[in-house]
Amino acid sequence: MNARNKICAALVALLPLGAMTLAVAPAQAQSQRDYERPVIRGFNVDEVRRIAPGVELNFDLYGSPGGMATIRIDGATRNLHLTETQPGQYEGTYTIGEHDRIRPDSPVTANLRVGNLVATDVLAESILRDGARADSHRGDLAVVPKIERFNVRGAEDLRPGDDMTFTVLGTPGAKVSIAIAGTRGVFFLPEVRPGEYSGVYTVRSADRLAPDSQVTATIRSHGRYSTAVLGTPLLAVRTLPVRQDRQCPDCATVAAVNVIEVSGNGGYLGTIGGAVVGGLLGSNVGSGNGRTAAEVAGAVGGAVAGNNIERNARGRNLRYEVVVRYGNGATQTVTYTGDPGLRVGDRVHVNNGNLTRD
Repeated sequence: MNARNKICAALVALLPLGAMTLAVAPAQAQSQRDYERPVIRGFNVDEVRRIAPGVELNFDLYGSPGGMATIRIDGATRNLHLTETQPGQYEGTYTIGEHDRIRPDSPVTANLRVGNLVATDVLAESILRDGARADSHRGDLAVVPKIERFNVRGAEDLRPGDDMTFTVLGTPGAKVSIAIAGTRGVFFLPEVRPGEYSGVYTVRSADRLAPDSQVTATIRSHGRYSTAVLGTPLLAVRTLPVRQDRQCPDCATVAAVNVIEVSGNGGYLGTIGGAVVGGLLGSNVGSGNGRTAAEVAGAVGGAVAGNNIERNARGRNLRYEVVVRYGNGATQTVTYTGDPGLRVGDRVHVNNGNLTRD
């Protein structure tokens, strides 16, 4: 009985370990499914003048970061493994050997593996400079793909990390690539819906872009291709708010109207009142909505006081000073020999020292 009890106890103790072992398998399977499908956004080669032993072929690939990128050249004796020099940017050089049989039209295939998922793309350009792919002459002219529209949603700036969204409308089921002057290589636009190709290009640190850099889109289908050049700048159009004083530099608002007594020789004897004496006082009393109320009350009181002063000032030599304030905060004083008929808050135009009500 004792031995039997010990065996049972040992089996019971092993049960949690078995459960843990069973639980690990689904977790591992789940981790494999968690990988996002890799994407190749650009694939480029520095075209060479000749194909011969010792010539170097430099490849760039842009796509999902953290993957393994390889290049297969038809006629080559080995594959090329690219190095991820920056997140999502892979580079590598293939040196043509004595036993390689690479031709100008040799297909070049790129594979980008992330986890157990692989993205594949074929080089759209020739290895040889000014060379043409062998299949570029095949096909009927009736099926030449066309680009109907090519536009960009520009970036606020052209600094590294800024995004530009390119969109091409054209023949459905084709392959579209974009080449930007000042950048290395081309990048691809996926077909988001039939006949519509759209993708985001992120400015890289090595790019040398200008707002008017030429951008060329190429659409390929059934061995035929056509191109289009972007007709708009790469920078987004900025709509800046226009200040009132820029729209109307001579527009202003009456801030004060002061009645001044002047002596016979033109010297000022002092301010004796005016419709805005109270208005100016009110401006110094309140703030916010309270300030507005104080200005109104002060202006009314000032007008009454001004009328009384006018009646008691008959025979005196009076002048009226109208202080106007522009939209940028600057002020100007305009003098009248008679009542100008202006009050605080009136909007006016200033023209050569004369005020006209707006």
